[in-house]
Amino acid sequence: MTFTLALKPKKKEKIHCLILCNLMDSLVSILCIFFFFNIILTPVHAQVIFEDGYSVKTLIDGHKIKINPHSIISVMGAGNFIILDSAASTFYTLSFNKNSEFSISKLTGSETAGYVDGSLDKAKFNKPKSFAVDSKGNIYVADIWNKHAIRKISKSGVTTIAGGYSLKPGRADGPGLNASFSADFELSFVPERCTLMISDRGTMLVRQIQLKAEDCSRDSHSALRAVSTWFLTVGLPCLVCLILGNMAVVFGAT
Repeated sequence: MTFTLALKPKKKEKIHCLILCNLMDSLVSILCIFFFFNIILTPVHAQVIFEDGYSVKTLIDGHKIKINPHSIISVMGAGNFIILDSAASTFYTLSFNKNSEFSISKLTGSETAGYVDGSLDKAKFNKPKSFAVDSKGNIYVADIWNKHAIRKISKSGVTTIAGGYSLKPGRADGPGLNASFSADFELSFVPERCTLMISDRGTMLVRQIQLKAEDCSRDSHSALRAVSTWFLTVGLPCLVCLILGNMAVVFGAT
């Protein structure tokens, strides 16, 4: 005897719907996996135009001398550099000889962070990130974690020239004692304007501090040497040629 299982139309529709839903779920899962591996994990290739003629050479290994160079700026006309070790809150001077051998010495700062003005050997900073150097070699420090202060390092010691009194960030202009800055700003020296430019990102402002005229002028002895060198190499030969030319014209006319 043979039995035939007959399904009602409604049950057939339910089974078809379940099968279709399962197929759709599987398809969506496959598409999601494809999207993840082929789009999200695919690296974006930039259009790079490589220019030849440049090479890289390591000059100083900070691991060997136990200095972590956060930034380095050259001193105008002096031939040496200022290195900031932000982690150690310390500034160093760096110079090279003709054989590319370097000498480095501590300028000011201490591995113990703090806010101390005064002599170079006792001054303290608090992990500054940005600094600038003027024409005289004075250093201006964005000591943000020390009450958003701007400080100056000179041969005579360390002073505060703006900020440093407000515990909260601000945007107040005016005399340095009353000025305030955000918790995110950088410094840049502009010799043509004799100003210290401030990129105050935290307040979306560009600000400036007018510096003293003597800090923006080059050393008079250096300028005199430059003029003397120019005269001996360019001016004097031109003057001799001019005299000889005039003499030739005079004698030729006679």
